[in-house]
Amino acid sequence: MIEKVKKDLLFVIDSLECAGAEKSLVTLLSLIDQTKYNIDLMLFGHGGALQQLVPSYVNILEPLHYTKFTGMPLNKAIWYSAKNYKYDMLSSRLRYTYEIRRRKFSNAQKARVYWQSASQVIEENPKSYDIAISYAQGIPTFYVAEKVKAVKKFAWVNVSYRLNEQEKEFQKEYYQQYDRIVAVSDSTKEIFLETFPTFTNKMKVIYDINNPYLITKMANLEQNIYRDGFKGIRILTIGRLAHQKGYDVAIEACKLLKDKGINFRWYALGKGPLEEEVKELIHQKGLSEDFKLLGVKANPYPYIKEADIYVQTSRFEGFGLAIAEARMLNTPVVTTEFDAVFNQMIDQKNGLVVEMNPDAVCEGIMKLVENQDLREGIKEYLSTEKKGNVEEIEKFYRLIS
Repeated sequence: MIEKVKKDLLFVIDSLECAGAEKSLVTLLSLIDQTKYNIDLMLFGHGGALQQLVPSYVNILEPLHYTKFTGMPLNKAIWYSAKNYKYDMLSSRLRYTYEIRRRKFSNAQKARVYWQSASQVIEENPKSYDIAISYAQGIPTFYVAEKVKAVKKFAWVNVSYRLNEQEKEFQKEYYQQYDRIVAVSDSTKEIFLETFPTFTNKMKVIYDINNPYLITKMANLEQNIYRDGFKGIRILTIGRLAHQKGYDVAIEACKLLKDKGINFRWYALGKGPLEEEVKELIHQKGLSEDFKLLGVKANPYPYIKEADIYVQTSRFEGFGLAIAEARMLNTPVVTTEFDAVFNQMIDQKNGLVVEMNPDAVCEGIMKLVENQDLREGIKEYLSTEKKGNVEEIEKFYRLIS
């Protein structure tokens, strides 16, 4: 019997919008030895900002029939359903839309409702894989468990995973179908096991991989990136416009800084479900010239490099990849004290870790603005820190070998 030369790998993620798990996956894909693996990538949403960075040797699969259907305008979807007798797809779409409009759901609840509505009309992947990897919680996890044939299945967990009883019971049956569950930090593993203690023996930690050579190269592709002529302190935040990222805290801290007369401008890269609420809060606080939403950038690194201070106001993170990227580019960091923060931060050394409220964030920023010795000391420490963790790829190879 001739041994197969290459193994077939499948990765599944919601999309490749510009966020931590997505950047981590693109980095991982760029490091995998293409001479040993055939790699398929399955997305539930195509066209994300990072999709153009996927290596050419990765085969991005065609969209699912159902995701193409849900991307149609409703009138076209109704016509398509009638013409092709796809009333089950229309029913699934309307059921999901009704449920999420009826009341406010968490991300975990939205994923459950989506899968309960749509799983019966989502086709199975026709291929058999050596290894299938769900690289995000929720829908990718359900899909790989239920719709993919593979010798081994691995699930990535990249957020702090606290669930109510209903979500816990729903998700448990899917995680039971995985051979290994990979957390992106020790604290993420601990929090996951608080919810699912029976999976202790399945757990493994592989940190989000960040490649300093790639990030530095991309950071140097553009100069004078802000292009607004502003001469004061530039503050940068990166993250989805979502509750997790604490933009309400950032905007309140911005107002406090303005009231103190600091000459600064705060920029944010990202988009998300709270975009209108964030814009309204900026307007309410009179910060239209002080807090600037720049949208999503496929290459955020020139913005990080040219910022004076990077600020993260997250309520929770699995790891905090944007902080790691700021550290790699020697940009001083002020971050809230979320669960996983001390996996990479040393308070007063490579940045400042503050309480999760506007006053503390403002105070941390003020320290860096007013205390030049502290700011320069942090930059010096950052310049000597170990950069990146590409060696984590070896843990990945051991996992899939």
